[in-house]
Amino acid sequence: MACDVELTALLPHLASVLVEAVEAGEGLVRITVRTAAGVSVICPGCGQESAWEHSRYVRHVADEAIGGSPVLIDVSVRRLYCENSDCSKTTFAEQVPGLTVRYQRRTPALQKVIASVATALAGRAGARLLVHLHQTLSWASMLTCLLRIPLPTLVVPAVLGVDDFALRRGHRYATILINAETRERVEVLPDRKSETLTAWLRTHPGVEAVCRDGAAGYAQAVTDALPQVPQITDRWHLWHNLGEAVLKEVHAHAGCWAKCGPPSQARVREETTRERWHQVHALLDQGVGLLDCARRLQLALNTVKRYARVPEPEQLKKAPQYRPTLVDPYRDHLRRRREEDPAVSVRQLLQEIKKRGYQGSSNLLYRYINQGRVESDRPAVSPRRLKGLLCTEPEQLKDKDRELLTALTGACPEMTALAGHIRSFAALLTPAADNARHLEEWISQVREDDLPHLHAFTRGLERDHDAVVNGLTLPFHNGGTEGVNTKTKLIKRQMYGRAGFRLLRHRILLN
Repeated sequence: MACDVELTALLPHLASVLVEAVEAGEGLVRITVRTAAGVSVICPGCGQESAWEHSRYVRHVADEAIGGSPVLIDVSVRRLYCENSDCSKTTFAEQVPGLTVRYQRRTPALQKVIASVATALAGRAGARLLVHLHQTLSWASMLTCLLRIPLPTLVVPAVLGVDDFALRRGHRYATILINAETRERVEVLPDRKSETLTAWLRTHPGVEAVCRDGAAGYAQAVTDALPQVPQITDRWHLWHNLGEAVLKEVHAHAGCWAKCGPPSQARVREETTRERWHQVHALLDQGVGLLDCARRLQLALNTVKRYARVPEPEQLKKAPQYRPTLVDPYRDHLRRRREEDPAVSVRQLLQEIKKRGYQGSSNLLYRYINQGRVESDRPAVSPRRLKGLLCTEPEQLKDKDRELLTALTGACPEMTALAGHIRSFAALLTPAADNARHLEEWISQVREDDLPHLHAFTRGLERDHDAVVNGLTLPFHNGGTEGVNTKTKLIKRQMYGRAGFRLLRHRILLN
């Protein structure tokens, strides 16, 4: 009796059966149990209780491992007559709560472990992990187990988040729907067509607001299905789109601020660009059309358009695309040594900086010197880095970066105005009731300056005006869907792209 008490304390799901024997050997723990006779059981067909025994048979049920050994439980269960003459079942097998489930050869506890592993890792990876849990299951059985897990009950949220993700990048996309307030997954649609989302919204009433990015297809779908529901543009996408416009403006004014960096080594290209600009504008001044210019100069039509849009050839100058290198920390030493001894060899400089901790190659040092980066007043700044400095909160910048940004933005009035507009728009990203008025003021101020790429950004804001205003005034956003998409990328990498949409949808909704 003491042994039975200790065993049921270790395995509580054996409390309702009689333990007859426990055998441990050859890497397996075998437990023999039987159900008690004379106990009434509810018929699964009609719900009436019955204790009329027909026969007995033994079921072999796997359980969680004990002490590093798998467990097999031999359960002697009864088959009972149903005493209800109107029931469709003549006999039925009894089930032991917590121990047996119809058509299952695993206990509910072990089935829960396998389901958790399948949800997290799916097929082959899950099967490999189960070996360390002293269970053996094929990858196909893992996927079958995964697909049998019931999905959560679909609850239509008040605030719906909508976004797309790639099934095959550049070819096929799907749509994820989540609860924008709790970030719970709601549904995964097989494509990103507006008709699919429209049909889902019409068959699932209860949505009071929709968070989305700037995709026109989703906007049209919500408008068609729920014209009275407010749409909310995600603030992160507004900031991202502004950053893209800022990068184009920075490229356009590279001729001004790039003078603060090292001299450009692409002199031949600059001369060719300047000569082509004069050729294009000379023909345009004579009344020649763009297509005819392209034919005469043997240039692509888009190239001629790009030259025609620029009023000055200096605006076509590209800033140096230098990246931070291992030589940068030793730039001051190299500059001082070249000033002291202009004839010092690169080999000598290489030996000196190696003693100071340099771990790069000699080719990197040669290229660094040939690019003129040693003699420049300050390290080279790429357009993307300048865009990053402009879009970073000033309080988060280091002192040297703040000084560099001040010097670069002071290169021309347009760059100074651009920096001010970025800071003003950043203040609008904190939701407030009066942001609608501030947005109109910001758009008016931008249009007063010669910033064509920023003007294109403002036109996009006006096309989606109501959704943008809602995004800047309401507290909801679409960040949860971006997080789900990041998790989906991990799931896709685990499955190596071989899973069908049904399996992928199951994993997304369960994780």
